[in-house]
Amino acid sequence: MRIAVIDGQGGGIGRHIVEQLRKRIPELEILALGTNALATGAMLRAGATEGASGESAICYNAGRVDLIVGSVAIITVYGLLGEITPLMAGAISDSKADKLLLPIQRGNIQLIGVPRAPLPHLIEALVLEVEQRVKAG
Repeated sequence: MRIAVIDGQGGGIGRHIVEQLRKRIPELEILALGTNALATGAMLRAGATEGASGESAICYNAGRVDLIVGSVAIITVYGLLGEITPLMAGAISDSKADKLLLPIQRGNIQLIGVPRAPLPHLIEALVLEVEQRVKAG
């Protein structure tokens, strides 16, 4: 299974996701897709298999992976403080890959019916879901 971890800004959330995935599923092929080189670098240092940065890389690779993970902001136009362009949000949303998105509620988007939880708990739930999908084949 090939998984894309998408993040922006400093790549902190993506870095944490990659670290946890690498610990639990060492053989997983992880593609770090950052909106910028700083985010991609953080995910690569955390153990991603390979990485690429920018709008073109995200749009190109969104349709070439089995699973996409990140925060809900990656499918929101101008999410991550404006780093997610309309083309990025469209490519990610349109991708046939399943998407596992963390319900991080910032800005003017509130997810009703989703209880707030600390980021480490959300990432643990995401990693468990990925692990179950990998085991299922």
